[in-house]
Amino acid sequence: MARGPRYKVPRRRRREGKTNYYKRYVMVLSRKPRLVVRRTNNYIWVQVIVAGLEGDITVAAAHSRELVKKYGWLGGTKNTPAAYLTGMLAALRALKAGIKSAVLDIGLHRPVKGSRVFAALKGALDAGLEVPHSPEILPEEYRIRGEHIAKHAAMLKESDPQLFERRFSLYLTRGLDPVDLPKHFEEVRDKILESYKDVLGRLESREAAAQ
Repeated sequence: MARGPRYKVPRRRRREGKTNYYKRYVMVLSRKPRLVVRRTNNYIWVQVIVAGLEGDITVAAAHSRELVKKYGWLGGTKNTPAAYLTGMLAALRALKAGIKSAVLDIGLHRPVKGSRVFAALKGALDAGLEVPHSPEILPEEYRIRGEHIAKHAAMLKESDPQLFERRFSLYLTRGLDPVDLPKHFEEVRDKILESYKDVLGRLESREAAAQ
């Protein structure tokens, strides 16, 4: 352990491996809201946060379990399609609150190309939120739609029905054949967009007036 008169004990959240304060400092200096993406073993959580003198203020947020409760999502709540839909939902709520742009905050998650945190970013971008990024980090469209999951499910369904039922028991219990996941994804995405059509309509009107 480091010692000496100039040694400074790291902040608690840094010691616990929860916060990189250097990255946070840089993002706060940008004076832009942060699009905060976090994932657990079961869920995806996306927030739009503004830093204030007295602490962070959450302007908008979405949790992947909302997809099940409010929009009839029958798939998993931690996969790539769920991350995309959660990011889209959070961004639509931020736009409704008057937030048009943000910087991405993935915390201590590794910036792996095509990962779930970037699927959430893709959802936010498609909703209309402006976030600086490199396009190559975003997942491919077939992964966003869950086509890779559907393809794997179809293969198992044909070759090993018992393993298929075990691996996709959540989907089957909810009444969804995982082979139909891409179609179901589109249905839920349309429901989310429909519920915020007033927000999207105002954005389109402003863009048309600015041209």
